[in-house]
Amino acid sequence: MVLTKLDNGSATLAGLPAVQLDRLQSVLNAAARLIYQRRKFDHVSPLLKELHWLRVPERITFRLAVLTYRCQHNTHHVTSPPSSNRRAMLVTGSAYAHSCRPSSMFLAPNT
Repeated sequence: MVLTKLDNGSATLAGLPAVQLDRLQSVLNAAARLIYQRRKFDHVSPLLKELHWLRVPERITFRLAVLTYRCQHNTHHVTSPPSSNRRAMLVTGSAYAHSCRPSSMFLAPNT
């Protein structure tokens, strides 16, 4: 459930300050520790690797890359899940097509 919420909100999470991303990473780390029944101060990197989970900044970048790919290739999985009433419209600059940097993207709600 934590991953679903993180993935569904990835468009709005792009560009957040590092402090906020660290807080989200703490939640992800706690979920991994809960799954493996580890203590608070146990190393989490091996757990994330075993679960095949990306860290929060990489996960956001990955989800935006997938969204961009789907928009460019006109696939049918571009919209938000049915549980959400919001749809995001992806607007990219020509620099994004060449550099693939999420910071050059802009996501605006579709009204």
